[in-house]
Amino acid sequence: MESDQSVVARQLGREPRGPWRVAARCSFGHPVVIVTAPLTEDGERFPTLFYLTCPHLVERIAALESAGGAQRWRERLAAGDGLRRRMAEADRAYREARAAESGGVDPAPDVGIAGQRDPCATKCLHAHVAAALAGIADPVGETVVGELHAECGDGRCGRDERWGLSAGRR
Repeated sequence: MESDQSVVARQLGREPRGPWRVAARCSFGHPVVIVTAPLTEDGERFPTLFYLTCPHLVERIAALESAGGAQRWRERLAAGDGLRRRMAEADRAYREARAAESGGVDPAPDVGIAGQRDPCATKCLHAHVAAALAGIADPVGETVVGELHAECGDGRCGRDERWGLSAGRR
């Protein structure tokens, strides 16, 4: 079986930075979301705790964002008190998870999901989907996942650089 390190590097098109671990996998067993360190090796804060690596989802969500998806979510969140409360709870859970990942103190306490100060100022649907798939009850991410086909259907992340034979099964 191919290592998570090589799959994630291929998914991202580069080596992942710093320490990380897998937070969620697809039904093919490949990483979909990784947990990244809240601090870089040189001590700078990196507020993105959950990072979406699945190329299928990244592509689908990019198309959704290009079609105004983030703006529509900002409008939905502005209009709904219940939805705003759920988003604030998700943001709080995200910050708590980031603090736990860094030893109990959040290195980026002034920002939450997607590095936002306001939990309802949605700008990056990728970050919300990553949080939801990692177990945060993020209403934006959960809804987007529910609306999109969450898996590629062909296990493409297990293929070699030519997208040919499955890695490790030649």
